[in-house]
Order: sequence, then structure tokens, then C-alpha cells
Amino acid sequence: MSGRAGAAVLPSSWRAPLGLLGVLATLVVAALGVLYAGRHTPGRVDRWILPAVDGVRPPWRSVALALDFLGEPAGAVLVVAVAAAGCLVMRHPRAAVLVVVGVCLAVGTATVLKHLVGRTIHGDGNLSYPSGHTAFATSLALAVALPAAGRLGLGRTAGALVVLAAALVAGAAMGWAQVALGAHYPTDVLGGWCTALVVVPASAWLVDRWADPRPPQDR
Repeated sequence: MSGRAGAAVLPSSWRAPLGLLGVLATLVVAALGVLYAGRHTPGRVDRWILPAVDGVRPPWRSVALALDFLGEPAGAVLVVAVAAAGCLVMRHPRAAVLVVVGVCLAVGTATVLKHLVGRTIHGDGNLSYPSGHTAFATSLALAVALPAAGRLGLGRTAGALVVLAAALVAGAAMGWAQVALGAHYPTDVLGGWCTALVVVPASAWLVDRWADPRPPQDR
């Protein structure tokens, strides 16, 4: 599949900065997981942020609900299918694979972490850490931005900044919706965002290795 799979989705020059970012994100996910394990109340940071975000009225509630729908199974499948199809139309099959694999692994990892950490919200048994919706939105943005920035020929610094900006915008938008609707605490959102930062670059590296097992070279 090497020659037919197209350009790499993770250029070698980006691996070091994104790898370092992944290590830092892993530490954040682990630290928050330990701090809030088994808890069902907001932490100090949550209590500081919640008054400014929690609760929305029309028309912003409709916006929050629309964003929330995109993270639900039906909306997520639709968005991922459209993104993957777009990658195929652009003749970038590796990117299409990354969209599917990266998003699925990020959401799957968030789901496993929820059961391991056991944090709940509203005292009704709903597992909340990390936010799967935020992990979904961030991972989708990363999976699209990585190959797109690579095809634009951006250098290491510019490319990493563009990819991080896409992740930040998508994660912030979905995170706001989740907190505003009362589905997650702000620290749940941060955990979901960091989960995607760990999983998607690693998934991109695996996709490149699977598609072209030869010594990696930028294309």
C-alpha cells in the first residue's frame, strides 16, 4: 500500500513537537484522573469557571444543542463519514483512514478512561471524565488538520501551530457546549481535549507505518 497510499499524514519534522505535546497531554490526563477519581462534585477550577459558562438561553442554547448532537452517535457517524469522503475526493486515502481510526481510538480511549476514573456528575451515575464529546470534536479537527497542513507544505512550527489552533477551536467550541448544557465539568473537557492530543498524532504515526513500512520520508 506504500506507493498507492499518498502523502504521509504526519510529516517527520512534526513528530518531535507533537510528541512532546502528547507527553504533556498524557500527564494532564493522568493528573486530573487521579485528582478526580471517584468524585461526584466539581473541583476548585470547576467552581471558578462554572458561573461564567454554566447555563445558556436561546439562541445560544440551540447552538450548544447542535454542537452536542455532532458528538452523539448519529451526528458523529455522519460527520466522520463526510470528512472521510472529502479526504477520498481529495485523493488522500491515508487522511480518510486517519479520520476514522483517529476519531474512533480517541473516543474509545475516553470511554475506557471514564470507567477507570469513575467521576460522575449531578450524582446520577453519569460518568463524566474525560469528556467524550470534546475528545471527538478535537480528534476530528486534528485528523483533518494534520494532513491538510502537510499538503500545504507548512514548516514544522507553522504546521504545528495550525494543527494546534484547529484542535483548540474545535475543543473549545464542543467543551463550551458540554459545560453550558451541564453535561460535563470544565476539567472533564480539558481531559477530553488532552486525550485527543495524545491519541490522534499517535494514530497518524501508526497509519503512516501501516501504509508505508519503509523508512519514513516526507512526500
